Amino acid sequence: MGAPFFASGEGWGTDTTTDRTSRPLSTANVCQNRKNNQAGALCAGYDSDEDDGSTMKPSTAQTYKERILKALVHIQGHLDEALHLEELAGVACFSPYHFHRVFGGMVGESVKEHVRRLRLERAAHRLKFTDQPVTRIAFDAGYETHEAFTRAFRAMFDASPSEFRKLHRALPLPDSPSGVHFEPEGSVTEFTPREQGETQMKVHIETVESMRVAFMRHVGPYDEVGETWQKFMAWAGGRGLLVPTMKSLALVHDDPEVTPPDKVRYDACLVVAENVQPEGEIGCQEVLGGDYAVMTHRGPYTGLGETYRRLCGQWLPTSGREPRSAPAMEFYCNNPMNTPPDELITNICLPLEDR
Repeated sequence: MGAPFFASGEGWGTDTTTDRTSRPLSTANVCQNRKNNQAGALCAGYDSDEDDGSTMKPSTAQTYKERILKALVHIQGHLDEALHLEELAGVACFSPYHFHRVFGGMVGESVKEHVRRLRLERAAHRLKFTDQPVTRIAFDAGYETHEAFTRAFRAMFDASPSEFRKLHRALPLPDSPSGVHFEPEGSVTEFTPREQGETQMKVHIETVESMRVAFMRHVGPYDEVGETWQKFMAWAGGRGLLVPTMKSLALVHDDPEVTPPDKVRYDACLVVAENVQPEGEIGCQEVLGGDYAVMTHRGPYTGLGETYRRLCGQWLPTSGREPRSAPAMEFYCNNPMNTPPDELITNICLPLEDR
């Protein structure tokens, strides 16, 4: 048993240049055990359960589909209400930590995108078949100003609301990855999941020991976490914690697609012994051990969201496993300060329920 590619203390120097375009300020290139350029393979001596995403477990995939369908039905019936993530996750019986990524990966749209499109489709239907004022239709679609509604409507239907109302043609339907559209009766009986395994995914399952970590929390956009890492590493360096055996990681609590940018939470972490105590902005917490699905993302950190959606929305439904109600972990395998964005390697670790 062991943890996947912890960042070590090697390479942490005194350079305090902040890189606001990347997840960590700097991380050591610790994936020295990779062979044949297979980043994300297990370190020597660790046991794992390999799964390349090619093995389909139909019963699990069908269960996930039925649960997401319940969320889609709920959305159709509550378009006039504020649809909260926790509520939808409860309807679908998923953890709020991971529901939105399962939804996005299977439906092909984020919850926000899906709801926005349905409300605009409903607006188009009302423009065609009712005499409601445009301002009322705009407000019901979630727009506070006529101008904002007009811009969004024109972008989807290639006509202003007033022009659209005058057109004598069948009601057009915008593209829908899942095949789900606004239904006047609110009935949704089926959807087309995003194609499973459209590209082969290399995912393996690791059993990780529990870890006590010191951490500094960043609240705000992910592309500004560099400053947090800088301060955190300065604190660790002042206490002699930056040693070659250092293990660092990040806990990713929120998805910026569903959480306002100024409320996104991210913990820069360092594994520490019991004698290290909280102080000031530095806290301590335990990261629970257990099974984690590990998938390697190659490329800029800005593309991590799509890798999460593939892991949660395509691999997970076919895996026979359930996500655990805990934040995902990220391990940065090379240094963004001296690595081109296209060559960055990040291991995403999704916590799983015990079998």
